Amino acid sequence: MIYHQLLPLQKEIASLKEKKQSIGFVPTMGALHQGHLALVSKALEENHCVIVSIFVNPTQFDRAGDLKKYPRTLEEDAQLLRTLKGTILIYSPEPKEVYGNIVKSKRYNFSGLEHQMEGKYRTGHFDGVGTVLNLLFRSLSPDNAYFGEKDFQQLQIVRKLVQIEKLPVTIVGCPIYREPHGLAMSSRNKRLTEKQFQEAALIHSVLQEVKKKFKKQSITKLRNRVGTAFAQNQYLELEYFEIANIKNLRTAQRKRKGETYRAFIAAFAGEVRLIDNIDLK
Repeated sequence: MIYHQLLPLQKEIASLKEKKQSIGFVPTMGALHQGHLALVSKALEENHCVIVSIFVNPTQFDRAGDLKKYPRTLEEDAQLLRTLKGTILIYSPEPKEVYGNIVKSKRYNFSGLEHQMEGKYRTGHFDGVGTVLNLLFRSLSPDNAYFGEKDFQQLQIVRKLVQIEKLPVTIVGCPIYREPHGLAMSSRNKRLTEKQFQEAALIHSVLQEVKKKFKKQSITKLRNRVGTAFAQNQYLELEYFEIANIKNLRTAQRKRKGETYRAFIAAFAGEVRLIDNIDLK
């Protein structure tokens, strides 16, 4: 069932809670794909009921053009969710239903996580993410919420948000779901031309190469290798490549014993911005 207003959904949630049923939550901005379905499937395995929000959040877009172009495909999304077995409630509100009369972000201090990588290039993005998730967590009262590791920085920030706001929800990170040629699944992939889509496989192949050579090569050498690989591809433009400590996401200049790292990439295929990352254990 699709809910556009909060009050009827909250009544259904209260009824489920009275029956001691656990509630999973998968927040999305719609334009659903198999990666989203993997998150919902995981949530269905671990909960009696799953709420999927489909809400294009205006406060997390640093570019007005991206907000305008973001695909809105509610009917197709609902049909896709109906292919899964289990109780799924869809929440697709207007901004006023979520924010009230003033659609504005709250300012957050995420202990510096917000200033790394994506935060350097997308001003105010994580304030928008934190604000909308805080509002949704409080209004929907889920027991567990599910996020993909493609947005690993966001996942770490959401975990910090739960600490800051003292929210009674468990955050569950799920593996990246990929296209057959390796590109991380994203709603933005629909905006790629066929050639861009094929060439974007470079992102994951480069990350795999970094993982393979991480133990033996310096971070500087790996960074140079990645830069060269992208410079030789006319369809992709590298925005950043970083190797960072997974706890604080600070860029690492050299490897240190006892620390765990992850490699992150953001690149443009034309006007479409793509991100990906890989564990370097």
